[in-house]
Amino acid sequence: MSNYKKLHKESIKNPDKFWGKIAEELFWFKKPEKILDKSNPPFYRWFVGGKTNLCYNAVDRWAKLDSHKDRAAYVYENPVDGVTKSITYSELLVYVQEIAGVFQRMGLKKGDRVIFYLPMSIEACAAALACVRIGIIHSIIFAGFSKDAIAVRIDDAKPKLIICGDASERAGKITDLKSIVDEAIKTAQFKVPKVLVVNFGIKPYAPVEGRDLDWEKQLEKCDIKEVECVHMNSEDVSYILYTSGTTGKPKGAVRDTAGYAVALYYSIFSLYGCKKDSVYFATSDIGWVVGHSYTIYAPLIAGLTSIVYDGTPLHGKGGIENPGIWFETISKLKADVVFSSPTAFRMLRKYPEEWITKHDLSYLRYLFLAGEPLDTGTYSWLKGVLGKTEIIDNYWQTESGWPMLCNPVGVDNIEIVPGSPTFPTWGWDLLVVDEEGKEVKHDVKGYLVANGSTPPGFMLDLWKDSERFIESYFKVLPGKYYATGDYAIKDRNGYYFVLGRADEVIKVAAHRLGTREIEELLNSTDHVAESMVIGIKDEVKGQVPLVLVVTKQGVEWNEDLKQGLINTIRNGIGPIAKPKDILCVTRFPKTRSGKVMRRIIKDIAEGKEIGDISTIEDKDAVEEVRDAIHSVIKKE
Repeated sequence: MSNYKKLHKESIKNPDKFWGKIAEELFWFKKPEKILDKSNPPFYRWFVGGKTNLCYNAVDRWAKLDSHKDRAAYVYENPVDGVTKSITYSELLVYVQEIAGVFQRMGLKKGDRVIFYLPMSIEACAAALACVRIGIIHSIIFAGFSKDAIAVRIDDAKPKLIICGDASERAGKITDLKSIVDEAIKTAQFKVPKVLVVNFGIKPYAPVEGRDLDWEKQLEKCDIKEVECVHMNSEDVSYILYTSGTTGKPKGAVRDTAGYAVALYYSIFSLYGCKKDSVYFATSDIGWVVGHSYTIYAPLIAGLTSIVYDGTPLHGKGGIENPGIWFETISKLKADVVFSSPTAFRMLRKYPEEWITKHDLSYLRYLFLAGEPLDTGTYSWLKGVLGKTEIIDNYWQTESGWPMLCNPVGVDNIEIVPGSPTFPTWGWDLLVVDEEGKEVKHDVKGYLVANGSTPPGFMLDLWKDSERFIESYFKVLPGKYYATGDYAIKDRNGYYFVLGRADEVIKVAAHRLGTREIEELLNSTDHVAESMVIGIKDEVKGQVPLVLVVTKQGVEWNEDLKQGLINTIRNGIGPIAKPKDILCVTRFPKTRSGKVMRRIIKDIAEGKEIGDISTIEDKDAVEEVRDAIHSVIKKE
């Protein structure tokens, strides 16, 4: 642990020296004059006076090296169609310049915004690189959001162009992307002048005359084939990524250029343990922060190969159920570092282990999990199934851009403690405090906050809303802390345990119960694949827990099992945590990235309008959960 402690201490005490040294490993048109400017907190600026370019660092510098030019930059994998295709660094450089040429021919310039509404594809990744190559700000929207969700983002970002697909297809389900964009443009107040349609051949579409352009035709007829990288100031905006739902004005997290590049470069080696020839597989959609950071950018900034996966964790060739398809992909493409979410593996846990173990996973060194707390039950199951592969929890947010807590396997050999994402990463001085902003003792639950300046890669601001940036993140608690919005515990050995969102707490007769504590207990049993706990109103106690579970495959649901799980909760936490009921459903409403939509389940329980459900993979899951919850509530 000595190496970690030394590095982390330097990153906090002497950030200029720490980050300045790392920055030297990237390409600069002009070296920075100052590493950190903290004259206007919380608006910290990194590598001031420097000029660089994200695309140059991700593509050009590797395409010019004999050792890398013929190496695959992206490998696209569509398991349902049985399609695998790759693009080398030298090919990508040509392609990105062609796309940038199309943008220039359309009159787009530095600072203009472009919205993406595209499926997982090399086209989407290359278009993002083309944007940052010439200073265009991209805003990628998950290809599944509704017209209303897109419309509010259009009105906020005011894009000069939207790039969309004709449609997308997942497990046999077609989403008509072009029609959704058409409706979103009609709904929005800001009128988008141009739409560039990438025709994947999934669904015919009707182009809007005078507005819509065809991707391939524009590439063919564009005579601009060589486009130099714009010399971007370190603090210039690279992209906007929206974090809120469809109600109210969305929060557009703004990322810089240089700080993001430096942080991603160092994280891929120091935190994720990548080697110079690693193949990196992040299962997230590019519409989320993981897809931005660890599919599009980080692997390429490090000169590695990034897998662009266009499919689900459950469907193989022809759309046939195959819960081992991720591992088939890992084996086929020799991925050695994989990044996914705990929810996805809780889902896979329902199936026999043979779906996974039959594949050659000898290349797989690390499986990183983030997006929500990793329960010990899922960790233990994965460790048992994957054997020598290290299972590593890490914690971060859209706002941070890269991990805030992680076991830094690239620089040290630190004991893994199940349930903990280990220690703070470089530049993050994390504390656990009470409601008055005072640090709590070891093993006491409190609010996870960051003290001091935020490191490179952290968001610059919220798009056109600095006041909200300060109010939402820096005035939540007394002191000048960045509030993560999560509960955590720090034990006597310095390990952090993130307990979930601070608002995911049930108050039972004045006792505060974290929903994760109950879920952790249930997920560690032999019968439950995944669980979710919400609080429902109770006239006497204020709130009581209501539990929903998905059992493992082959487990029969009955009253004896239900009573056994109730006893598990009573014995593990106490009688105060006894649930109103435990309901068994076959699946939870989830996003396509595998995240459980807690908000929707809470809204159902509280009798609220559930609002936008366009990001949900299986709409029938909503009705199943609704019926189950109403069967309890209507008994009242």
